[in-house]
Amino acid sequence: MIEKILGSLGAFIIGVISTTGYAGIALLMAIESACIPLPSEVIMPFSGYLVSTGRFNLILVATAGAIGCNIGSALAYWVGAYGGRPMVERFGKYVLLNVHDLDRATHYFQRFGSVTVFVARLLPVVRTFIALPAGIAKMPQVRFHVYTFLGSWPWCFVLAYIGMKLGEAWKTDPRLKSFMHRFDAVIVAVLVLGFAWFVWSHWKNRSEAAAAA
Repeated sequence: MIEKILGSLGAFIIGVISTTGYAGIALLMAIESACIPLPSEVIMPFSGYLVSTGRFNLILVATAGAIGCNIGSALAYWVGAYGGRPMVERFGKYVLLNVHDLDRATHYFQRFGSVTVFVARLLPVVRTFIALPAGIAKMPQVRFHVYTFLGSWPWCFVLAYIGMKLGEAWKTDPRLKSFMHRFDAVIVAVLVLGFAWFVWSHWKNRSEAAAAA
């Protein structure tokens, strides 16, 4: 069961990456960093899997991912810089971005300053939205892109490395396949519940914010 679900998702990502190479990795990561919910936790491990097949180089995969983060973050930065918080609040709902997400990213940025862009890029969830408050605050663009790249590269590298090692183990270690078959129902349930909770919580917060307005 889990092989079919992961296989379908992996087929899409691998299809994009296989067709367009490193540019595909950059494209997918740019989509994620533009605040569109396409998680890097899926993109980069599958890219790492292609490293295990000999298709790609691990360092170049991480670099392509980090470049993609910069490209997508540039778009989010300009949305924050020119549209401000009102624009983010108005249109963020269409990508399941709610006021809570924005408040959390803004809180970190206001408390710790520009270095938050670097630190946030090493953290799940908040890393996707940190470019918005950076844009609203008109953070210097050169510093913004340097911190974005430096924070994104190790994140991309670690996820790709995990995917590479799992790819190698999948081909050589029958225990991994046995484990996945044995607990596939549990893993699928966790994945489905996790995704359902993400959508429900963001939709709920969005609805509450709209009612309050």
